[in-house]
Amino acid sequence: MVFLFIPFQSFAAAPNDLYDQRMELYKKAEAISLIPWYYFAAVDQYERSIRQARRDLPKPTGIIGIYIPPERWAGPLNQNKEDQNPFTISQFGGMGIDGNGDGIADRTNDEDVLFAFARFLRSYGTDHTHIKMALWDYYERSKTVDIILGKVKLYKHFGTLQLDQYAFPIPRRFEYSYRSTWGDARGWGGRRIHEGTDIFAHYGTPVRSTCYGIVELKGWNKYGGWRIGIRDINNTYHYFAHLNGFANGLEEGTIVEPGMLIGSVGSSGYGPPGTSGKFPPHLHYGMYKDNGYTEWSFDPYPYLKQWERQERMRKR
Repeated sequence: MVFLFIPFQSFAAAPNDLYDQRMELYKKAEAISLIPWYYFAAVDQYERSIRQARRDLPKPTGIIGIYIPPERWAGPLNQNKEDQNPFTISQFGGMGIDGNGDGIADRTNDEDVLFAFARFLRSYGTDHTHIKMALWDYYERSKTVDIILGKVKLYKHFGTLQLDQYAFPIPRRFEYSYRSTWGDARGWGGRRIHEGTDIFAHYGTPVRSTCYGIVELKGWNKYGGWRIGIRDINNTYHYFAHLNGFANGLEEGTIVEPGMLIGSVGSSGYGPPGTSGKFPPHLHYGMYKDNGYTEWSFDPYPYLKQWERQERMRKR
């Protein structure tokens, strides 16, 4: 595949223009590779998120978050890991290319990096099945591929990059109370810490999605009872547990958005399927971050307070 140089403007624009700048690059990659833009957006967003979550990866310096390691860029047998010569890189089987026509294959240049990744995907094919194969060969982790393809589904459905808005899980017109309980001791089923925040409310109080995302999990868990797991655009897994029931039509793979009804408050859990009433009704809300290797819990309380405050401000 031949990549043609198409001049692109400088990226020294205001932060509000980042979405437009990224979309313009994705559309350029789509034009030269025939791969829909939302695949590039999904990979870019996934990589941007893991670079923010890990210390062993450099933070993005441009508007594209894709990180290609030096040995992969220059070629595994290339002794010059910082090679920027497109010809020698190609001789060593490296991914690096000159994407912007300046004669240099720079792995810190947004266009060079994005078009290099586009060429890699294009070498497998342009249909969904072959792109999925390419992603597996690149990342060699099924969870990573699933997360990226979830983002593909979101970007394709909504047709925009601006999917980072959030909502408080309980509508403001209902009574509820909560405090920071993350890290507290729990004893049922063995000693463990509480990986979330408990929001106490009456039975049947509506529970809403806090984010744009994909329903990754739905069903019963002996600890969480009837629960739902939603993966958002930033690789964060939002966990809703002890539900009284689910919203009609909600299934694994369903696309949700902030404020969308997903279930209701209950007291299910701590036993076999159907167990309920072992504790006061409340929503257990947890957040987990995937960093490309593993997933860990972090305190959702500050985010809940922020989303609650933002909703209060919007109602004024």
